[in-house]
Amino acid sequence: MAGLMFASHPIHTEAVAGIVGRADVGASLFFLLSLLCYIKHCSTRGYSARTWGWFLGTGLCAGCSMLWKEQGVTVLAVSAVYDVFVFHRLKMKQILPTIYKGKNLSLFLSICLLTFWGTSLLGARLYWMGNKPPSFSNSDNPAADSDSFLARTLTFFYLPSKNLWLLLCPDTLSFDWSMDAVPLVKTICDWRNLHTVAFYIGLLLLAYYSLKSPTTERECDGKFVTNGKQNANGHSCHSDAEYRNSEIKSSFASKVENGIKNNVSQRTQLPSTENIVVLSLSLLIIPFVPATNLFFYVGFVIAERVLYIPSMGFCLLITVGARALYVKVQKRFLKSLIFYATATLIVFYGLKTAIRNGDWQNEEMLYRSGIKVNPAKAWGNLGNVLKSQSKVSEAESAYRNALYYRSNMADMLYNLGLLLQENSRFAEALHYYKLAIGSRPTLASAYLNTGIILMNQGKTEEARRTFLKCSEIPDENLKDPHAHKSSVTSCLYNLGKLYHEQGHYEDALSVYKEAIQKMPRQFAPQSLYNMMGEAYMRLSKLPEAEHWYMESLKSKTDHIPAHLTYGKLLALTGRKSEAEKFFLKAIELDPTKGNCYMHYGQFLLEEARLIEAAEMAKKAAELDSTEFDVVFNAAHMLRQASLNEAAEKYYDLAARLRPNYPAALMNLGAILHLNGRLQKAEANYLRALQLKPDDVITQSNLRKLWNIMEKQGLKTSKT
Repeated sequence: MAGLMFASHPIHTEAVAGIVGRADVGASLFFLLSLLCYIKHCSTRGYSARTWGWFLGTGLCAGCSMLWKEQGVTVLAVSAVYDVFVFHRLKMKQILPTIYKGKNLSLFLSICLLTFWGTSLLGARLYWMGNKPPSFSNSDNPAADSDSFLARTLTFFYLPSKNLWLLLCPDTLSFDWSMDAVPLVKTICDWRNLHTVAFYIGLLLLAYYSLKSPTTERECDGKFVTNGKQNANGHSCHSDAEYRNSEIKSSFASKVENGIKNNVSQRTQLPSTENIVVLSLSLLIIPFVPATNLFFYVGFVIAERVLYIPSMGFCLLITVGARALYVKVQKRFLKSLIFYATATLIVFYGLKTAIRNGDWQNEEMLYRSGIKVNPAKAWGNLGNVLKSQSKVSEAESAYRNALYYRSNMADMLYNLGLLLQENSRFAEALHYYKLAIGSRPTLASAYLNTGIILMNQGKTEEARRTFLKCSEIPDENLKDPHAHKSSVTSCLYNLGKLYHEQGHYEDALSVYKEAIQKMPRQFAPQSLYNMMGEAYMRLSKLPEAEHWYMESLKSKTDHIPAHLTYGKLLALTGRKSEAEKFFLKAIELDPTKGNCYMHYGQFLLEEARLIEAAEMAKKAAELDSTEFDVVFNAAHMLRQASLNEAAEKYYDLAARLRPNYPAALMNLGAILHLNGRLQKAEANYLRALQLKPDDVITQSNLRKLWNIMEKQGLKTSKT
């Protein structure tokens, strides 16, 4: 019945259905194997050489269980409880006299070895952790972060009773119990303290009655006996003391056949109810101790998967209680009632498990199921899922719901800002990024995206300060160190690009070098290396530039920008055929990218292959008709190829893409001038001068235009 209850219990859903639960299931497997090995060790101890082989199996399985999850090491303590209270049937008052008189040295040796091995495993684990516990955010375990000693104490005492209630009545389950899912117990007057008191009183009573001295009346296979004699019809049963004496005698009884000694004495009795209660309590309590915050703080308030091993003790405890009642009552009706009530409980557990498995079918259903318990976390995670499904408005609503319940969640503020940024709502995105930084000043990704938006808005000084501040964040007490380092590296990369665009190539190189020093192993460095090459090329340090272009291509062999920039360098150093191969390779890698055709066209133009250059220019402008740089350069190449009509078309498109850009208007005016559309040319020159009044070239072109217009008798704005 205990096995059926364990198999059907809903609290196991997370451990079985969730990937993270593999650790708990694996730890449980080796936990039970270790316990079984120790039971074999106990049964063979004293008359078999294999006994220490079983003990070795106990230690190895305990180590494997701990490698799955730290609580696995507690099997050694459970094994000690089994040895003392179940196998040897000692009571609390008998332990010290047994040790003092040296009556059972094999028991004492086994317990010492268990203690030594457990201490060694824990010492090794602490060493691997750097001799300090892991750090968690205050939202993961609010009680641990509370300034009030009373609140911490009352909450930590209350949480075991809450966990027991989840085992008894798993009606409300959640994938996450952090944040405010379980409010802190802040005062003595909180009614939940009654649960705490009832829990510990019940626990102490159970422990007391199962560990107290033997009574004159005890149970044996469903029959009660007094002083070793049966009090009802049936077979006889010995008292504890008589049983131990008979067992010691029979353990040495053997028969010899062909020179081989074979054991003929085996235990014939089931453990008493008290023994099973002790074992159940040890299985329930000891594996749960690491999650109690008693020795160190843990990164959760309640975690259902942590109850996977303790639930074994719970299921056994409920079953032994039902069995004791079944044996004690006399009426057949009451016996049937107890049996069917226990069976009904198992059925209800199974139905709840089936329903709960439905919540774990996919992420969206799981997060929706947790809204009732932890709305802030559930809405936030649901927002991420909806965003991945391109349900933008629903995702935004979910993020805002999460922030309604907990307004200072930095991750949620950042995620909402990112969603707004991706939908070109830059002002709102900036607002939420700044709130995220205010909530968590070490959130490097928020600095990165803030700087990018500011840079694109032309606020270069503010962007520079943001990138610099990001690069100065200390690498300590971070929630995700790898993601932080990647964001810092990206900040430095963008800061270098900012300096590069301003013509400060030495400053750009300095920042790029710092980025290379700080970048984590998982960071993709090809763009950074390529920009290093660009900066060296601008400084006419061509060997260094070539080195970094090659590094970029080594890092990512199909990196298109590196093919284009390295092709330009090869053309500059006279290796024309090699350069053309790199340009053609870039086009081959992505035939839909207009920028590749534009660079190849410029190369062809420099080689005086005007017709081919013009074809590349048209192709580039057609593919990237919304990219100003591509369209503007294509128009320029067409003009140089003397294809003025086509050049006019693309200069006009460039001017429409950037209507307030003086160079675009001036060049459009020039091509209109050449094509004889004088009045339109004048209008564009005048507009360019309004935006940039001191532009000498535009002023000169306009004077020439006016002279032509006056000769032709056309009216000018000058007159």
